[in-house]
Amino acid sequence: MAKKAQSKFMQPMELTPELAAIVGKGPMPRTEVTKKLWAYIKKHKRQDPKNKRFINPDDKLAKVLGKKPINMFDMTKEVSKHLS
Repeated sequence: MAKKAQSKFMQPMELTPELAAIVGKGPMPRTEVTKKLWAYIKKHKRQDPKNKRFINPDDKLAKVLGKKPINMFDMTKEVSKHLS
């Protein structure tokens, strides 16, 4: 039986040092990066209490997402810049 090719989301990717400081050492799949990023955001209470769709970056997150509050849908675009 032929082995099914891994989807792009499941392929381990290299992380920049800034992203690795938040989610841990790579390589890891994009899905895992997202899961660990959300764990960090929730643990450090970085979601805007009034509008939970926005993330208020702390110093560590600012190196990956930028300094301004960011919409959670735009977050994936910024995180992609730190994956290769």
